[in-house]
Amino acid sequence: MTTKTLVLAGAALAATTGVAQAQLELVYVTDWKAQAEHGGMYQAVAEGLYDRYGLDVTIRMGGPAIDVQQLMAAEAVDLGTGSNSFFPLNLLQAGADVQAVMAMFQKDPQILMTHPRDDVGSIADMGGMPIMISTGSITSFWVWLEHQYGFTQDMIRPYTFNMAPFLVDDSAIQQGYLSSEPFLALSEGIEPEVYLIADTGYPSYSSLALVPTSLIEEDPEAVQGFVNATIEGWYSYLYGDPTPGNELILADNPEMTLDKIEYGIEKMLEFGILDSGDALEMGIGAMTDARWEEFFSLMVDAGIYDAGLDVTGAYTLDFVNQGHGMDLKPM
Repeated sequence: MTTKTLVLAGAALAATTGVAQAQLELVYVTDWKAQAEHGGMYQAVAEGLYDRYGLDVTIRMGGPAIDVQQLMAAEAVDLGTGSNSFFPLNLLQAGADVQAVMAMFQKDPQILMTHPRDDVGSIADMGGMPIMISTGSITSFWVWLEHQYGFTQDMIRPYTFNMAPFLVDDSAIQQGYLSSEPFLALSEGIEPEVYLIADTGYPSYSSLALVPTSLIEEDPEAVQGFVNATIEGWYSYLYGDPTPGNELILADNPEMTLDKIEYGIEKMLEFGILDSGDALEMGIGAMTDARWEEFFSLMVDAGIYDAGLDVTGAYTLDFVNQGHGMDLKPM
């Protein structure tokens, strides 16, 4: 790897006195600019949780010009965020030795959003209507909407992440991210109707931690430490005082505001983005073979993947489902 190094200064002293410890340096690249959805990792950095596991983790903020899949495939970074279940499967299909080691989000935060209207009360009601969808989404959750609701390609209108067309058209429907587009609409005096696609059965995980297979095999203790610290960071961020993490988010992303961060935390809790489903029993980060197989089978039926692809090569359950950190959650 190009960025993974051992910090050896003081290691000899540590062996005899315990005064200093060697730390493994890891660079983690996120899938977008710093925001509440990355709060658990920033909290873990701010509270020294990674340090406790012998890790020196640097978070590198993503953005529109950052392709996490390419970076991981090229081993240009140590760890990265997979925005949805397509990411590790795409990497597997491309022959990259990368696996998902935890699913921070049990629910993908992708939404469809409308103005208040009487003729739409669910996603099913949107059949045949024009919907603004980004290019990347056409090959991800839109595939599931076609499978589930019979949506068709001729319904698609381009969404370029410019909210103006939605704001001026009461009949508009567009995709969004739970904590982003609805917040912007509210700031313009529009109270949108928000439909979380995951709540209608979309089985994709989101915010997956992607790790090279080489690191998993060579240093499983480091991977377990990263997962454990990240889990602890999320429980602290969601249920404790998120101020330490928020300060790092604001420092990394000057475009972010505290009120938008607070809105993001509120929505993650309200909709159970992290702490729902299997995570309620097995802890944040939980994944199961059954859910991976469900997602994979749907995408095989949709023609996205070949049935011969071994879905189990896209992830490992070795580091999750242990109930780690659940004692940090208020009863």
